[in-house]
Amino acid sequence: MQDPSSFLNPERVVSYFDIAKGSIVADFGAGAGYYTIPLARKVGPEGKVYAFDIQPHSADLVRSKARMHHILQVEALTADLERNHGTHLKDAVVDFILCSSVLHQAEDKLAVLHEAARILKPGRLLAVIEWDLIPAPGGPKPEFRIAKARARELCESSGFMLDREFEAGTHHYGLLFKKR
Repeated sequence: MQDPSSFLNPERVVSYFDIAKGSIVADFGAGAGYYTIPLARKVGPEGKVYAFDIQPHSADLVRSKARMHHILQVEALTADLERNHGTHLKDAVVDFILCSSVLHQAEDKLAVLHEAARILKPGRLLAVIEWDLIPAPGGPKPEFRIAKARARELCESSGFMLDREFEAGTHHYGLLFKKR
């Protein structure tokens, strides 16, 4: 029997990233804060996590979850990541970006990646997690999923170079990119 935590375990995934205490992190497509809270624990109280989602109720959920865990370094914001300056952050201010299950939903995937490149400091990392192409219960329909090679191509055309792959769960892949 397969370990249910192997499907997608945010604490384990976040542990793969070399994120220093005090870092500024962006969680693209934060949803209900699945990764936001583990990221906030990683950066510590001296760091900051911007949790971006297009749905206003998602930002409310993240705020509530952060308060429940007594985590003050989370700022949950409604943002359209497909718009130029959609995060409203200044250029090159973020140390790490997690972009989980966002690209397959975005109409303008390159716009999302350009916004990531704009706010990320040079030489810093972008983690992309997406559903793999293997049929599985739940998740997006297969025709909406993005092949790993296509995700890599999109990221590389947006100013990133592949650093390495990482284990993201039984039905997902993870790619780590460095901003050129």
